[in-house]
Amino acid sequence: MKIDRLVGILSILIQKEKVTVHELAELYEVSERTVYRDIDTLGMAGIPIVSERGNGGGISIMERYKIDRTLLSSKEMHAVLDGLRSLDSVSNTNNYSRLMEKLSAGSSACIPSGNMIIDLSSWDKSAVAEKIEIIKNAIENKEKISFEYHSPNGDSSRIIEPYHLIYQWSSWYVWGFCTDKKDHRMFKLTRMTDLKSIGEKCAEREIPAYVPDKLLHTKGEITASVRFDDTVKWRLIDEFGIDFIKYNENREIEVTFTWSDVPSFFRYILTFGDDAEIISPKEYRELFAELLKNISKKYEI
Repeated sequence: MKIDRLVGILSILIQKEKVTVHELAELYEVSERTVYRDIDTLGMAGIPIVSERGNGGGISIMERYKIDRTLLSSKEMHAVLDGLRSLDSVSNTNNYSRLMEKLSAGSSACIPSGNMIIDLSSWDKSAVAEKIEIIKNAIENKEKISFEYHSPNGDSSRIIEPYHLIYQWSSWYVWGFCTDKKDHRMFKLTRMTDLKSIGEKCAEREIPAYVPDKLLHTKGEITASVRFDDTVKWRLIDEFGIDFIKYNENREIEVTFTWSDVPSFFRYILTFGDDAEIISPKEYRELFAELLKNISKKYEI
């Protein structure tokens, strides 16, 4: 697009003292005549471009023209480019790579060093990348999407008005208005199948601000105390933070959970194997013991 080219050319002229028309034409894969028209456009926008012919010539911004050549510092540019590179990890296109080239063109100091690698993809990149593109296009076009959703509560068919693509809790989600529940909901992309835009426009409604909730499950209905072996302390810190760790009088890790429901709470505790023990209430200990017996029966020889 012309606007992309103009921004790129201006960025190069800010960062370099001089550049040739031929170099710009090759970089943006256009004719030199097109580059000259772009330069005229920049001139009409009030940016004085100086052209020097002959050996060692080229185009540059007039030396005495007051322009902030530190629009972005090298450190700031690195942060921008690292962010763009991270988006390529979940994109099926090379749009972000091309944008990186345009922003960093003409200044080797702004090329990312590669010492920061941000991979936003899942183990199966194809499970997320295509969905992100579909949802992103639906958001831009204000169109509804439909999909099958597979959750601990079972399978369901959903139609939502998507508002935001969100990366948090180490996963990708879409947040929007669910036409079935008549409320705003968040859905995990890896649990979605048969995703498509249905070509139906979203309703005109007020969109509330999205507020991330790190401990979403703590708004639940049950409370239980659990004792953990010290060998899994790292995991509790990783998932809930150091302030979550509490000790009993015997210096054993013993913390209190609030959770949405008993079945999902039991599934979480099972992930710790024998490094976790439900202490109270007694009812949950008995129910969990019964669950373990049923599991054990399946492995009887």
